[in-house]
Amino acid sequence: MTKTAIITGVRGQDGFFLAENLLLKGYRVVGTSRLIPPETEDALSLPAGVEVIEYGARTLDEAREIIARYRPNEIYNLAARASSGQLHDDPLLTADANGIAVARLLEAIRLEHPSARLCQASSSEVFGNPDRAPQSEVTPSRPRNSYGAAKLYAQNMVEIYRKRHGIFASSAILYNHESYRRDPHFLSKKVCRAAAEISLGMAEFLMLGDLEGRRDWGYAGDYVECMWLMLQQKEAEDFVVATGTTHSVKDLCDIAFHHVGLECSKFLKVDKLLLRGNEPVELRGDPTKAETKLGWRRRIEFASMIRMMVDFEVSELRATAKK
Repeated sequence: MTKTAIITGVRGQDGFFLAENLLLKGYRVVGTSRLIPPETEDALSLPAGVEVIEYGARTLDEAREIIARYRPNEIYNLAARASSGQLHDDPLLTADANGIAVARLLEAIRLEHPSARLCQASSSEVFGNPDRAPQSEVTPSRPRNSYGAAKLYAQNMVEIYRKRHGIFASSAILYNHESYRRDPHFLSKKVCRAAAEISLGMAEFLMLGDLEGRRDWGYAGDYVECMWLMLQQKEAEDFVVATGTTHSVKDLCDIAFHHVGLECSKFLKVDKLLLRGNEPVELRGDPTKAETKLGWRRRIEFASMIRMMVDFEVSELRATAKK
């Protein structure tokens, strides 16, 4: 029988890759969005075959209605306020969208279709200022912003519904994951776009903050496969989804600019206003549990991913220039 999966936030980066992945596996994929765009725009942002419905995630009745209507086998909750620029602003909205909305979804599953399996997209931001590296599933949570605090609330509710109500619910504790579908305000996209623009004579320099800051960057297409594997297990558990390796912003720039034949140091400018405070312990995930229990393996390494992203930006800019 065909399985049905609901993906909330389907029009984001992860939603695209997950929908594509599930369609290839033969699923019926229902994606939710807060607003339904024109069909022409949706055709460009989603794989063919995804059914898109409007879901604001604001009320329990709304959540119950979609669970009752579709009775999904699997639910992937990717909807969230996810911009790096939204880590600190509007904590009330962030708490509702990233935290309480997850509790509503869990309660709707309990009331309408308790056999459904849920994967909650959590974040390395739940660790915030960790006391050790790498971080694993047992590392203490110490969020430092409203985004991380809301994600931790959601993660705690997943565990509560799993233990108290027997719901198959798991949290994927996702570290930075990138692709050519990344939103423009994320650092990886910003660097790859700038490298492409400068190589084509469309820009002169790139303004950044701390070039020595390090992140655990992986490929989004690999991470959604891990989320799917999590829901195929006999028992629900939480998993850190990461590479276990960090790279600096300078590494990112070097690879991106070198790919288009440029020396990045000639085109970088540092804005002190963009500098972040020192991070005594780096955010670096330990993917051992996912690799051993799920058999998960990453296909795309960091340098290959950045080169793919730059190629996409060059292609997009050239296509736009021809119009």
